[in-house]
Amino acid sequence: MVSSYVSEAPREEKMRLPVTVYQDEDGWYVVECPVIPGCISQGKTQAEALRNIQEAIQLCLEVRQEQGLPLVIESLEIEVPVYA
Repeated sequence: MVSSYVSEAPREEKMRLPVTVYQDEDGWYVVECPVIPGCISQGKTQAEALRNIQEAIQLCLEVRQEQGLPLVIESLEIEVPVYA
């Protein structure tokens, strides 16, 4: 009898998550993922900050999964009047 073992690599899944970006008083770009509490990063350029938040998101998701927490929290949008 011939036995074959096929190793399956973990399937890569992707999530689309919102982030906010702003420049602080020292010129650094600060990026936060509002649906993951405490997930924040920064960079000297916007591109660097966006690369850094991707790594921070991955790490936060791993920790939340290990702790049995929901990966993300609920995010809603509301409409408010804005007077010019």
